[in-house]
Amino acid sequence: MDSKNFVIGITGGSGCGKTTLLGCIEEKGGLILDCDAIYHRLLTEDAALLCAIEHRFPGVVEEGVLQRKKLGNIVFSDESALSDLNKITHRAVKAEVLRQLSAAPRLAAIDAIALFEGGLADLCDITVAVTAPTEDRVQRLMKRDGITQDYARKRIEAQRSNEEFSALCGHTLENNGDVCAFKTKCLAFLSEFGIM
Repeated sequence: MDSKNFVIGITGGSGCGKTTLLGCIEEKGGLILDCDAIYHRLLTEDAALLCAIEHRFPGVVEEGVLQRKKLGNIVFSDESALSDLNKITHRAVKAEVLRQLSAAPRLAAIDAIALFEGGLADLCDITVAVTAPTEDRVQRLMKRDGITQDYARKRIEAQRSNEEFSALCGHTLENNGDVCAFKTKCLAFLSEFGIM
C-alpha cells in the first residue's frame, strides 16, 4: 500500500460479521467510519439535518429532538416518503464521511448497509460484502441483541440477500466458520492489499 490513503467500503446484512473485519482494520490503525453511528450522532448534533427532516415531515421534530416512532410510522408505510428520508440522511452522512476522510487517514473503512445507495462506494478504493449463512446470522442476532428467532429472521428478510450484496461489491468475504477462522480470513484478505 502506498502513502496515499486507502479506503475500504464494507457492507452486508445484520449478523454477517462486519464487526470482525472492522476490528482487524482498526487493529492495523485504520479509521472506522460507522455510518449508522454517524447518522445517530448527526441527529443530535446537526441542526440542518433535523431542519431538513422537519421540513419534509412536519411534526416529527419536537423541541429539537427527532420523534423516531412518529417518523417511522410515516416512512415505513410509504415508499416515496422513505426514499425522501434516505436522500436527506444519505447526503448528511456522506458530507460527514467526507469531512472525516479529509484528514487523510492512511487507512479507513466505511461501514454502511447503504454503501451504494448513499453514494459512499464512490469514495472507496475497494468494496467488500461480508456474508454468512442465514442460520448462523439468526443465532448471532438472537445472542447479540437478545431477540427472538422469529424477530431475527424478519430483520434478515427485510434486508438485501447475501447474493445481492455480493453482486454489488468487488469482493466478498464469507463468514461460514467461527470467529477465529473468520478473523484469519479477514487478515489474509487485508494482506492481499498490503494492509498488514
